[in-house]
Amino acid sequence: MKTKQEKGDEIMASNYIRFDWAMKRLLRNKANFGVLEGLLTTLLKETITIQKLLESESNQEDEFDKYNRVDMLAENSKGELILIEVQNNNEYAYFQRMLFGTSKLVTEYINRGEGYDKVRKVYSINIVYFSLGSGKDIVYHGKTEFRGIHEGDVLELTPFQKQTFKVDHVSQLYPEYYILKVNDFNQVAKSPLEEWIYYLNTGNIPDTATAPGLHEARERLTLDRMKKDELGAYYRHLDNIVILRDNIFTERAEGRAEGRAEGREEGREEGREEERVANARKMKLRGLDNIMISDITGLPIEDIDKL
Repeated sequence: MKTKQEKGDEIMASNYIRFDWAMKRLLRNKANFGVLEGLLTTLLKETITIQKLLESESNQEDEFDKYNRVDMLAENSKGELILIEVQNNNEYAYFQRMLFGTSKLVTEYINRGEGYDKVRKVYSINIVYFSLGSGKDIVYHGKTEFRGIHEGDVLELTPFQKQTFKVDHVSQLYPEYYILKVNDFNQVAKSPLEEWIYYLNTGNIPDTATAPGLHEARERLTLDRMKKDELGAYYRHLDNIVILRDNIFTERAEGRAEGRAEGREEGREEGREEERVANARKMKLRGLDNIMISDITGLPIEDIDKL
């Protein structure tokens, strides 16, 4: 178990392999599917059995991709598509990227000439190690609903559609999105999902954790199972992650400092403007003409006319 740690040290302190590295190198092995199935079962709140992994263009490796992002495309026992993505680097258009990824899967995994009833259900699971959007929670779920603009009711399926498509709600036909903002988790894990988020954040699995898949992770995702050359590559991966996190931390700090400086300057300028207006109002009460007031205060004559 870990003790006190400095920012960035948490990814170096565990005996377990980080999840993003495991996805790239280990979890693609069918023998290790139990780890992924545990995460998905915990998140989706239903038993998930992975039938196979599917090819995805974005699985191509390059030097940047090795540490910045990784994804995996799986098919569950119901034929649904599950896209799991880990992103370490801050990406401002990540919401649009999520949309693009699911849209691409919908069109790629339907055969030409098939009816729309063959469109596959897609889950997009996004594990992000940066501040995505503005919100207080650590797990977000998005789905599609059609709500009446006059009555406020949710558009539902007909009994025939429910029977045909084997779902209860329109939203179940559309892609669903999950966002896990794991860096924002800084408390004691009190649920299976929080136990998973703790592992995703720190790379550590407490002895008390019982969430599905974490038992398999304890057995299979340990450093002592790695060969020497693999271990060297893994430590380089961790070094790159630390650099990425430090860059993000520095960008945030610089942004806050610039914002404070701009705020102070804007505040001073607003104060000067208010003082000019107050002085102009006093001069006007004392009978000075607007042209002279404008010369003294620098205010436009049009603004002085309105005082």
